[in-house]
Amino acid sequence: MKHFVSGRNLFDSYPDNSSEIILGAGCFWGVERVFWQTDGVWVTHASYCGGHRPNPNYEQVCTGVSGHAETVNVIFDTQKISLEEILKIFWECHDPTQGMRQGNDVGSQYRSAIFCKDQAQLDIAIKSKNKFEAILQQSNFSSITTEISIQEVSYPAEDYHQQYLAKNPDGYCGIKGTGCAYL
Repeated sequence: MKHFVSGRNLFDSYPDNSSEIILGAGCFWGVERVFWQTDGVWVTHASYCGGHRPNPNYEQVCTGVSGHAETVNVIFDTQKISLEEILKIFWECHDPTQGMRQGNDVGSQYRSAIFCKDQAQLDIAIKSKNKFEAILQQSNFSSITTEISIQEVSYPAEDYHQQYLAKNPDGYCGIKGTGCAYL
């Protein structure tokens, strides 16, 4: 399967110097668009991660029975963009203090999450969380609720969710940051 925007393969043929992180920041449509537009990102795809049911479908994720979040797999070229830069974009593109929601989207599938591939990524993610939480608290936001863990398995979302906002330019996107900059 090809990425609708870039034409690259979604699930294989990544460059040797690529790395992958899985991010949840609300509805995956808007989150995916943020990252496919980012220089240094090789490819993105909508997925489900962080739950307990193998191969969940959209309906299972939406009802909460699978425990998964709507996520985006971000495969990036480490020679062009760092994980820290990816996480800066992640923190700034949504409100990580809202718990099981993003704006009007309510439910565990919309939770903020960083699913790392290994301990090195986990360490960087936790450090970035602590840094951004201090910035948010200076602006009177509550504590960050983002789930951060190592998760090697994610499940691709259905084809119609892949690059949804490129295929449906007038589609819904509720993604909104806090207005705080990750410095």
